[in-house]
Amino acid sequence: MRYAGAAGALLALLAAATLAETITRTEANNGNLVMEAVPPIPQQIVDDLNRYQNVRSAYFEGWQEGGDGIYIVTRFAEVEQLHRVDMPGGARHQLTYYGEPIGELAIQPRGDGIVFTRDAGGSEFAQIFLLDPATGVARMLTDGESRNGAVTWDREGRRLAYQSTARNGASNDIWLVDPDDPEAAEIIVESQDGSWWGPAEFSARGNQLLANNYVSITDSSVHLVDMDSGSVTLLAGGPGNTSTNYPVAFDDSNDGYWLITSQGSEFQRLAWQPAEPGADIEVVTGDIDWDVSGAVISRDRKRMAFAVNENGRSAIYLFDPRTRKYRLIDNIPTGVAARIEFSPDGRRLAMTLNTATTPSDTFVLELGPGPLEHGALTRWTFSEVGGLDTTTFREPQLVSYPTFDDVDGKSRQIPAWVYRPPGDGPFPVVVSIHGGPEAQSRPWFSSTYQMWLAKLGVAVVVPNVRGSAGYGKTYLGLDNGFKREDSVKDIGALLDWIESQPDLDEDRVAVFGGSYGGYMVLASAVHFSDRLRAAVDIVGISSFVTFLENTQDYRRDLRRVEYGDERDPAMRAHLEKISPLNNVEKISVPMFVVQGENDPRVPVTEATQMVAALREQGNTVWYMNALNEGHGYRKKENRDIYQQATILFLQTYLVGKE
Repeated sequence: MRYAGAAGALLALLAAATLAETITRTEANNGNLVMEAVPPIPQQIVDDLNRYQNVRSAYFEGWQEGGDGIYIVTRFAEVEQLHRVDMPGGARHQLTYYGEPIGELAIQPRGDGIVFTRDAGGSEFAQIFLLDPATGVARMLTDGESRNGAVTWDREGRRLAYQSTARNGASNDIWLVDPDDPEAAEIIVESQDGSWWGPAEFSARGNQLLANNYVSITDSSVHLVDMDSGSVTLLAGGPGNTSTNYPVAFDDSNDGYWLITSQGSEFQRLAWQPAEPGADIEVVTGDIDWDVSGAVISRDRKRMAFAVNENGRSAIYLFDPRTRKYRLIDNIPTGVAARIEFSPDGRRLAMTLNTATTPSDTFVLELGPGPLEHGALTRWTFSEVGGLDTTTFREPQLVSYPTFDDVDGKSRQIPAWVYRPPGDGPFPVVVSIHGGPEAQSRPWFSSTYQMWLAKLGVAVVVPNVRGSAGYGKTYLGLDNGFKREDSVKDIGALLDWIESQPDLDEDRVAVFGGSYGGYMVLASAVHFSDRLRAAVDIVGISSFVTFLENTQDYRRDLRRVEYGDERDPAMRAHLEKISPLNNVEKISVPMFVVQGENDPRVPVTEATQMVAALREQGNTVWYMNALNEGHGYRKKENRDIYQQATILFLQTYLVGKE
């Protein structure tokens, strides 16, 4: 419905007022969760989901300095907090008790301090705190207003380098601080172009710093910061050599350093380079045609470990920096590994492991005397799964389906993970689209997917459409700028593939996604409403122009690299043309819109303007807004109700046959 002129504007206001009177509005969690047009949630749904909503995880965060115990982050109340574990299977001793979740952690070398970040209400304007674990007292080191992160201790545990927007609220600079004198914090690298700068590692003497300058996921560079002279020297990447370059660590002699780079390859590889400008890079994992996703070095610099993303699954290797040889660790379960770190004495390797049927928990690998030798893998944490029998959980199947364009004369294949419930089908389908867009759906443990399979009897299809990470830099760039809607065409091709599967019901398909995945949900509703039954948009972009104009200053230029610069007339016209808000008349599918009021990435206005436009033309829209959340829900009380409402929405509009 559209109106013209002053009379039309009055009619629009009257129509909106009339509509507002018919929309039920409820509040929960002391008024922090506002719901519009969301029906009362039946007690049966609350009871059915209770155990699924009480699954926990235990993420490894660092070793105690003595190497006898570890620090983890887990949730026992509403949000995740810091805990200490002293032995395998030992008790989790809680160290922080805040109403907001803990963010990054950095354990002080050769000391007892723990640095952590924490924001308020999901704003992502994180502050840096130094915690004394013996007393539980923490003091803030930053200004209480800027956005701070990427905290890195020097090797003696005396100073901290970190990223901050404190200079002007927009620039991502590198700062240096003595924790005993936070008022004397100083900038050591200034960002001049809207890109992101962050520290990686200090040299042995502490007079040099490896730094990373991030422009986009395919354009980052390594620099050497001289703390005495203030000079910043480009080592890898930069103008004329656009590529991915992430510094890992200095080598044992501090005359070279290790990095992860995509120079000369489709994939990110582990490499070594002398710490001098223009030096050649020595690639050491050239025979691995997958991304090296991370690498770590022991404190004595005599061994390393690195992770490889093999089609979504993690492979972990031990690496000898002296001989350049590496060996696959063969006793790690198939899944996804993260936060790998050597113990201070270099005798053990800790990591977080996540599989399709077990939540994230902390494991420790015993290491042998040689750099490539290892022993048993021991599980240190056993996270609760709400009393559920995880042996009944369904593992996903990796498939690929053809899309609209060709590669070497054959249809391009799009990878996807498919979770099928027990039985023969045909099953209703939820297509779950990841955000980013430079992200990747991997075979994570998902209590949400398992809940949908068990309680709704739906299949869940999780595609990695073009633009996803993990499949090479060509694939990563296939959706940039003017090619944005090619990724939406990949969803159309997925709907064609679903039609060809006898156990999937092509007439009962919903789309679900958050952030950029939320945009994909809205765009899919624009193009494929006649093939969909329901859509769930979580903190999604409804208009690229208003998104770019209103997202926080510190990230605006970083997003323009991916989506296009709205200040350019041709690009602005394109972004206006493809934005779901400007094509709302093509949407006819019931929509559930979920938002956080304090979202700094995708502002709440992206949701409210879409909800208003859909309601103006009479669409069915449920709307949920958490006033104490940001880019996604991190507080259990909000997340529980959101999940319950999602089940009710899918029950109502997807599962039931017309």
